Amino acid sequence: MKKKTLLAMMAAMALTLGMTACTNMAPDPSATSSTEESTQESTQDETTTEESKEVIKEKTDQELADEVAALIDAIYVQTRTDKTDEQCAAAKAAWDKLTDAQKELVEGEFADPDYFGRDTGDASKDDPLNQDGIGEKELLVVSFGTSFNDSRVEDISSVEKALQAAYPDWSVRRAFTAQIIINHVQARDGEKIDNMEQALERAIKNGVKMLVVQPTHLMHGAEYDELVGVLKQYENQIPNIVVAEPLLGEVGSDASVINDDKQAVAKAVVADAVKTANMGDVAAAEAGGTALVLMGHGTAHSAKVTYSQMQSQMEALGYNNVFIGTVEGEPEDTSCEAVIEKVAERKFPKVILRPLMVVAGDHANNDMAGEDEDSWLSMFTDSEKFETVDVQIAGLGRIPEVQEIYVRHTAEAIELAKSLAEQTQTTVTGLKESELKEGVTYLAKFSTDSGMFKTNEACEGKGTLTVKDGKMTLHVTMPSKNTVKLFQGLVADMKGLGDAIILPSIDEVIYSDGAKEEVYGFDVPVPALDQEFDLALVGTKGTWYDHKVSVSEVTEGNLDGVVAVKSQAASLADGEYVATVTVTGGSGKATIENPVKIIVKDTKIYAELTWSSKNYDYMIVDGEKYLNEAAEGENSKFTIPVKSLGEELNVIGDTIAMGTPHEIEYSLKFVVQE
Repeated sequence: MKKKTLLAMMAAMALTLGMTACTNMAPDPSATSSTEESTQESTQDETTTEESKEVIKEKTDQELADEVAALIDAIYVQTRTDKTDEQCAAAKAAWDKLTDAQKELVEGEFADPDYFGRDTGDASKDDPLNQDGIGEKELLVVSFGTSFNDSRVEDISSVEKALQAAYPDWSVRRAFTAQIIINHVQARDGEKIDNMEQALERAIKNGVKMLVVQPTHLMHGAEYDELVGVLKQYENQIPNIVVAEPLLGEVGSDASVINDDKQAVAKAVVADAVKTANMGDVAAAEAGGTALVLMGHGTAHSAKVTYSQMQSQMEALGYNNVFIGTVEGEPEDTSCEAVIEKVAERKFPKVILRPLMVVAGDHANNDMAGEDEDSWLSMFTDSEKFETVDVQIAGLGRIPEVQEIYVRHTAEAIELAKSLAEQTQTTVTGLKESELKEGVTYLAKFSTDSGMFKTNEACEGKGTLTVKDGKMTLHVTMPSKNTVKLFQGLVADMKGLGDAIILPSIDEVIYSDGAKEEVYGFDVPVPALDQEFDLALVGTKGTWYDHKVSVSEVTEGNLDGVVAVKSQAASLADGEYVATVTVTGGSGKATIENPVKIIVKDTKIYAELTWSSKNYDYMIVDGEKYLNEAAEGENSKFTIPVKSLGEELNVIGDTIAMGTPHEIEYSLKFVVQE
């Protein structure tokens, strides 16, 4: 055994020596080439294998990232479904499983790493105000919303808290109109915010009787219109819904129209901006060569004129270094490029950019102050027209003076809600329509859907009701001369020329302290008692608004000693107008041609009439005789005085059509056309 082992060992040694000898010999070229090729192939195989492993690894990361992107895109929608809560949770869970490197690969139609990865503040500091236990009176604060947590707390929650402090006996709740934002906050932070439908369903479930909705929207734009549209769907489920004014109040007809709300906002945001910049006041900022550019959102809605009005407001306040712009460039002269040129033309070397938005959210952080080349910060800087360009990321909602505007708007809406609630709770009292008699004056309650459209305080919400030929008319005296015309119907039904407009009278009001004041009054046709009807109005600024009104609680009485109607030509300046005339009486064979020319001079009204006959030789009005002015062969023409427009005027026309003169009684009613 040992011998066999030894022989084996010797054989192995011999083999080893033989191989060593071979290596010391001159190399065989073919053998060397073969060896190198073999080595290269081996190396290439190893490299290919490593590259293959790397490709597989990157594909796996991308696939995981794409799955998260798809989940984010699925909740980046404006409609909530039964699966929304589940989808939000799934998206966050999938994101949390990714490595940091994989998160950077998330890219979808809307998805990116910032959706979950960007730090926007502590969401736990925000109260979504979605609790039950509301009670019968709810104040619903409706905002577009923001996913920036700090801004949500400072700009939206601050307004909500100010309203709750001002109205402690009302329950303040929140709703966002942007489901995209609601989903984002819920998926990322676990905070659930009601959308409009959820908030309204919650109100119904909690038995809310009075609902005041305070939009935090800047203006009467598309978002405001959509809000009103949603509320209309719940009118029959919540007894009393009133919508307060948005921040900047009524829009107005053109760029020159400004109001108290716009002025208050302009003063507040400019004061806060210069304070933040440690400049003392706006005059000091201007003297120091600093321009303040306020960037709004912009809109294609007709309310876009609001931005032009805000520029007019700045100029009216003497803020020559304040410029209004918009992200959307609507109106056109508010685009970033246009604003850059305006500021440069005024030769301001320093610029401060700040949002003209209630909330400093995505637009303020990205469109205004972002790092992309199309942000306003980048465009102002890259223009090389300014020495410095700074930004202030602060929404309007955090400014106390702005919060006070919302408080005031809400107060007006609450008063209206209380008034409507009283009407709903009060059993209809007073005379029925069938009980009313001609020749008797009645008092009636005049109710409207707006606290801004009401009777004079001396009238205590009432007007005088009369009946003639079976038709009711209510004379209502206004608080001032700010409402200049009325139209029975909707603004959309007005066709311009030919529409009957209710013109005001000049009423003298005598207050309890003996003071007297001239205001406007209107004779409003009443189609029925205790039923709402449409009544549009236009103010001194020229914009028509739709309203709902009703007349109820009729009792015998009058406003003698409180109101005296002085003149029916209140809003007609001296000049010529077109009117239609309605003729009653006579045989009906002859009538007066339409339209009729109305002449106003020194508040006195005259009508030029042309009969359809040549046979009238004179007319008698209030005992005065007026002769035919027509040339021979022409139809009879007269110029007569008109005591009041819109009311019956009794006249006499003398005709010779039957051979001998006959005086015939007629009633004429003139209505001026718009």
